[in-house]
Amino acid sequence: MNPKGNINYLRRKINRFFSKIFVNDSKSELNFNQNVSQVKKVLITRPNHRLGNNLLLTPLVKEVTHIFPNAEIHLFLMGKLGDVVFENYKEVTKIIKLPRKPFKNILDYFFCWLSLFNHNYDISINANRVSSSGKLAVKISRSRYKFYNVLNKDLSDIEDYIHNAKNPIYNLRYQMRNQLNRFDDIIPKLDIKLRDYEIQNGDKLLKSMFREQKPVIAVFTFATADKCYTKKWWKEIYTKIKVFENEYNILEILPMENVSQIDFAVKSYYSMDIREIASVMSNLKLFIGADSGMMHLAHSSNTTTIGLFSVTEPELYGVYGNRNISIDTNVNNKDFIINCIRERI
Repeated sequence: MNPKGNINYLRRKINRFFSKIFVNDSKSELNFNQNVSQVKKVLITRPNHRLGNNLLLTPLVKEVTHIFPNAEIHLFLMGKLGDVVFENYKEVTKIIKLPRKPFKNILDYFFCWLSLFNHNYDISINANRVSSSGKLAVKISRSRYKFYNVLNKDLSDIEDYIHNAKNPIYNLRYQMRNQLNRFDDIIPKLDIKLRDYEIQNGDKLLKSMFREQKPVIAVFTFATADKCYTKKWWKEIYTKIKVFENEYNILEILPMENVSQIDFAVKSYYSMDIREIASVMSNLKLFIGADSGMMHLAHSSNTTTIGLFSVTEPELYGVYGNRNISIDTNVNNKDFIINCIRERI
């Protein structure tokens, strides 16, 4: 294990130790009996720095806003991506940002934890059921109601119950069932909330990339670690995607690493500006990519998204809503992917 891995492992062990001391899951969910209109301040905890996990939090923020229309929301996150993702969420009035490298910023790290004592919350919510640090943050918060978000056997028959974006919403609705009648309402999609001018700028950018103004199909050929498909795999699928070139422009969206699994065979687009990337994505006809922050960004930009899964579970991280589809490539071949593309363009 590399030094970075050792540090993260130690941090997780410490958080799990304290969460086991302070949190008793069997008694963690409290019956909420306060009038929803009287809820003025809500804390949501999801201390993770990855783009995808920040975006997967957006449906819960939208749900909380709907249930508690008079509440301001504080987020307990890690890193600075929350500022970008929630930039246009006016209900989010404060983001507590744990440093990404806690042992190099130990004072900031502890000050962030201590800042949880600076506010009185009506309700605090752990967004991810397996996050020990999220549970710990809820436990130590000064909150009247504390919602730890544990698995509920009463809800286990729901097909998409374990999805990381949907699970806390189902659990919250269950806790609120005596006051609200919205359990079967559609779960909100991921949403980065692009402004109209951002979408218009994205359209201009996209049009400037091609001489022929045709609808655009985009591929994202990168992903972290084992989630990244080989160059051989991508070149084979790209050969099949080329059949659409008469009617569609093909664009490769590049990762921060500025690498291509198809060796830059088509027009490529590179940016470090997440909201700009989302604005370009919002004008695509279709996005195709492996499970990654870019896949979730496409989903959150409201473009039709095909997510490719080979290692991670689509039941936990898959795209949903509209005509989005998550494909397990261990059981579906490349022709199946091409048929899914054809059905969506």
